[in-house]
Amino acid sequence: MRSVIFDLDGTLADTSADLVAAANSCFRRLGLGDLLDPARDAATALRGGKAMLRLGFSRVEGFGDTAVEEEYPLLIEAYGAALAVHSRLYPGAVEAAQALRAAGYTLAICTNKPEGLAVRLMEELGEAETFGPIVGADTLAARKPDPAPFHEAVARAGGTAGRACLVGDSVTDRETARAAQAPSLLVTFGPAGGDMAALQPEALVPSFAALPALVEELSL
Repeated sequence: MRSVIFDLDGTLADTSADLVAAANSCFRRLGLGDLLDPARDAATALRGGKAMLRLGFSRVEGFGDTAVEEEYPLLIEAYGAALAVHSRLYPGAVEAAQALRAAGYTLAICTNKPEGLAVRLMEELGEAETFGPIVGADTLAARKPDPAPFHEAVARAGGTAGRACLVGDSVTDRETARAAQAPSLLVTFGPAGGDMAALQPEALVPSFAALPALVEELSL
């Protein structure tokens, strides 16, 4: 079986505003105010909680790696309490999934978001089954860019090794696909879209409407 494996944050869904809100709740609790801006810092938000904390703390004095580690569990707690207030699937994502399934592909999600949060997010977005099983940052002992989560996602999708691709939005996704010896397709409509061409993926995805045809061209 041929499979298409999706990253989640920044690929299927724009989750940046809810992620920034969680980070800012940590900063406010420390008396620092909102150190991150939902629009300006969206690309950093999609790189994860610790990246947001590092960026915020870099804008003030007296906070370093220890503060990042201490605040990270509190950020995850805050995010889990409000993870789908502003988050939305990108336009055309559901239709692309339906078209890929109709063409005979199996689907799954491979994300560096904790599995439980990823499952809850898809449930709250109303698409718990649309994109198939979910492999998260804590599903296995390894996380992306290690290829093991990608291979696990392919297996859970019922796919065949060597006949799968990864749709993502970051250097982490590009490196994961390379390590797995799989083609990568990187979306250009997210906050870091302008940086994707330099990563030289097998294809650039300008919109989800274009995805099924781009996947078909890979001849998995």
